[in-house]
Amino acid sequence: MNDVAAEGDLIARKEGAAGIIRLNRPKAINAVTLEMFHDVDRALDAFEADPEVAVIVLEGAGERGLCAGGDIRALWESSKVGGDLGKILWRDEYILNARIKKFPKPYVAFMDGIVMGGGVGLSAHSRHRVVTERTKLAMPEVGLGFFPDVGGTYLLSRSPGEIGTYFGLTGTTMNGPDAIYARFADAVVPSAKLPALREALTKVAPGTSSAEIDRLIAGFATGEKAGPVAAMQAKIDGWFARGRMEEIVAALTADGTDLAQATLKTLGEKSPRGMVVTLKLLRLARATETLEECLVREYRAALEVFASDDFREGVRAAVIDKDRNPQWSPPRIEDVTAEMLAPYFAEIGADELKFPDGK
Repeated sequence: MNDVAAEGDLIARKEGAAGIIRLNRPKAINAVTLEMFHDVDRALDAFEADPEVAVIVLEGAGERGLCAGGDIRALWESSKVGGDLGKILWRDEYILNARIKKFPKPYVAFMDGIVMGGGVGLSAHSRHRVVTERTKLAMPEVGLGFFPDVGGTYLLSRSPGEIGTYFGLTGTTMNGPDAIYARFADAVVPSAKLPALREALTKVAPGTSSAEIDRLIAGFATGEKAGPVAAMQAKIDGWFARGRMEEIVAALTADGTDLAQATLKTLGEKSPRGMVVTLKLLRLARATETLEECLVREYRAALEVFASDDFREGVRAAVIDKDRNPQWSPPRIEDVTAEMLAPYFAEIGADELKFPDGK
């Protein structure tokens, strides 16, 4: 083993032909800090340049999950005092998300256990995305007065029909087969087989193609392609194939089924402003060709969110006080005006997200 990063919040080392990147904050379900994003980027620099590294493997320490998301508490504290952590962290994170999608060597993400927010950004843009029977993948940002970022709008807008709209607005958790159906993952591998798959990946030859890695993973996979949400698609499409949140709510209200009413109740717990922003971002992403374009749009919206009372209130209710009783501003979807919405989509001049050449 050759360490690229020493033991700490992120471990990066060579094991045979594999460049291993391990998120190493198991007590926090490997929540990612700004420093960890920088460490991942440096590890990718080293592994990309090393001719002996054939494949990258992303994994999480501990038994609970790959990654529960970003360091929300630190962002909340910075937002409260008018700090700039959001501007810096999201810029560097989004640039890294785009790099992962274009990484020239096969990149395998073990999306075992909980995978949320920033963890989705580190894994779901990779070339080979492995889920298990323990996977619980979600983008629950609307419950924090935010929206599905880290390229979430790009991913969700490419799910079949309105499945992505449903997951983005409700924050509902996907299991492994759901994640494959929604195009967030590629193969279900039983968690008991992950060590053997990992061992096999450390033994591939330099220059091994992504197609060959696909075949290797398939040898460990169950072949599952669709979870319980797939069976709901006709209903979901009927409710969510609309351009305004008021129309989605009306469609759900008119449907007397238990599923519709449960979905309506879930939406009623989310930030009205967050849902309206999310829906518009998803519709724009559907007509956008590249991840980078979506990330530029998300960055503009994220900086506006960072300065908002809704974000601070959502994090307070979910993470800080944990009373699960956010007081949203405004409190109703119909009170979200075009004037409120405009700043989330406005150009931001010198602060625009820019991607470095060659990454």
